[in-house]
Amino acid sequence: MRKYFGFYVLPLVLGAMVVLVFEGRSDSKTNGDEGRKPEVLLPETILEARGRGRLLHEILHGTLQLVHRDFFDPNDHDFIPSATMDEVFQDLAISQKVEVRWLGVEGKTMNVDHKPKDGFERRAVDALRAGKEEFEMVEGGRFRRAGPIALHNACLKCHVPNRKSLEDRVAGLVISMPLKKEKK
Repeated sequence: MRKYFGFYVLPLVLGAMVVLVFEGRSDSKTNGDEGRKPEVLLPETILEARGRGRLLHEILHGTLQLVHRDFFDPNDHDFIPSATMDEVFQDLAISQKVEVRWLGVEGKTMNVDHKPKDGFERRAVDALRAGKEEFEMVEGGRFRRAGPIALHNACLKCHVPNRKSLEDRVAGLVISMPLKKEKK
């Protein structure tokens, strides 16, 4: 099953990342740069960081939903889509300086690494639990954004095993990226 994920879904995610990096940039040099890695283009404004954060969230949320819908086999416990996405997150951190992590909001947090780590994440959990579509902050030269990840019925058997209803619950996704330093 993993090969299907990599063959069909991962190229879509990576293609979208290329669009994010080079979106609207005509100042990228192309002559004589063959064989070199493209320069990491950091967002110049909070507005640009917000747009990238929203787009990244949609890409990652959509990919996770597809993986769960199309490739999750309840009898195959070796394949956990969110863990597969962690590999994508590691690549983003290295190649684009974008940090992404899961955030437990409602229900059982399956991995202790997904519990809130700081004040921003604790406030993000409160905001997402209250139904907010996003929670963001700029601190230490970084734009941070948290958005909801829907936990549908199929997710609830593990994340909310003793539920009394089938209503969707929420997890979170935190995206953090450095802002470009202003030139003095």
